[in-house]
Amino acid sequence: MKKFLTVFLNHLSLERSLSPNTVESYKIDLKRYIKFLGDEKVSSLEEIKEDHITKLIGQLSLLGLKATSIARNLAAIKSFHKFLVREGYTESDPAGALESPKLWRKLPVVLDQHAMERLLDQSMEDAYSKKGKPLPLHLRDKAILEFLYATGVRISELIGIKRKNLLLEVGLIRVIGKGQKERIVPIGEKAIKSVEEYLSDLRPRLANQNSQDVLFLNRRGGPLSRMGAWKILRKYVNRAGIKKKVSPHTIRHSFATHLLEGGADLRAVQEMLGHADISTTQIYTHLDREYLKEVHKTFHPREKMKI
Repeated sequence: MKKFLTVFLNHLSLERSLSPNTVESYKIDLKRYIKFLGDEKVSSLEEIKEDHITKLIGQLSLLGLKATSIARNLAAIKSFHKFLVREGYTESDPAGALESPKLWRKLPVVLDQHAMERLLDQSMEDAYSKKGKPLPLHLRDKAILEFLYATGVRISELIGIKRKNLLLEVGLIRVIGKGQKERIVPIGEKAIKSVEEYLSDLRPRLANQNSQDVLFLNRRGGPLSRMGAWKILRKYVNRAGIKKKVSPHTIRHSFATHLLEGGADLRAVQEMLGHADISTTQIYTHLDREYLKEVHKTFHPREKMKI
């Protein structure tokens, strides 16, 4: 059984280009599954029945695993068996008829458009000295905030952006996402203007031999870190008087939600976010429905009579 696991993990890593962390998660879940099968005296693929899998799921529940962890285990098992059938290692799929549990998903924090505008307007002049010369770091900060909101990139993607990834003359950027998958994302005129100002007026003054081709630099000229980007965002959130708990991912959520509120196609948003599965993107349709309900409550004549 272990040899099939090795083949499957190689498939995930080499052919599907999943990240090392994702492959490790599959490995942990499936090693538990294979050990369980050994305890059940199952020695071949043909002996595995649906009852074995449901028994394992029941045991995981009794152990106190969260519903999300149990669903992840089942998803790994289903992918494993689907792969084995597709590659001809077995004819039967004992997990094929099992459905993943419907999970309640917590809606992400989103800033409305007015709050987002307030945040973007807060990047006013801040000067930090470098060898006695004032540095207009607000140009970098403004570019970062505009970039995040215009593209919806993850924070890990933002700090990895290089100047060669910018196609500003055609309004596009090249993003290297999870699993080293590349996608092309549009970037709006306001963000382009902020990035160009940063590139011309500040980055040359920050850059040194440690800068490489990284777009966003810290005040010492090195690549901006994830924590550095968090601190920049937190500073301007506080300035804007926003009381919600805002993270860089909040900007990503707001990007997607505002596009859908404006009538964007779900699959186009999926492509821009870099989601492999559209079900991941569909959570934003729930947010959009909440917005529509609020609009209805505010503006429908029968509802307005209650106010």
